[in-house]
Amino acid sequence: MSLGSDWREFRARLAVMSAYQRFEQLVTFTLSILLVVIILAAMWNLFLRVLLGLVVKGSLDPTDHAVFQSVFGAIFTVMIALEFKRSIVVSVENRDTVFHVRTVILVALLALLRKFIILDLEKTDAATIAALGFVTVSLGLIYWLIRAQEMGRG
Repeated sequence: MSLGSDWREFRARLAVMSAYQRFEQLVTFTLSILLVVIILAAMWNLFLRVLLGLVVKGSLDPTDHAVFQSVFGAIFTVMIALEFKRSIVVSVENRDTVFHVRTVILVALLALLRKFIILDLEKTDAATIAALGFVTVSLGLIYWLIRAQEMGRG
């Protein structure tokens, strides 16, 4: 599709929307733009960290645990932002007015995975690790139940 036909289709959809639906579309579009800015900033930060640390200074040792945590934490930050962006785009394309709970849980699981990667086990108490594990298992179970329910309907 061309940009012109996309614009015409968008305007046609906008004409039949209620005022609140238009407001939701505006908020969704604004969130989408903000997430693009965040993704670009996170990518730039990651690029500089890796380029300056690895190539210029030669101090970025991927076998160093702290460096591994830092770099992969930054990578997961970008991935989480991309998943948020994708969920917004899918919502707009499907003309949904709400985000799917399954997508929100998936993003939460990604955030927990990032937390586990950057977690310093020497400074974190056992209760915190147990709580994070419990939340991860709970979200995984909820994700599985929602997915099973959606597959049963489809």
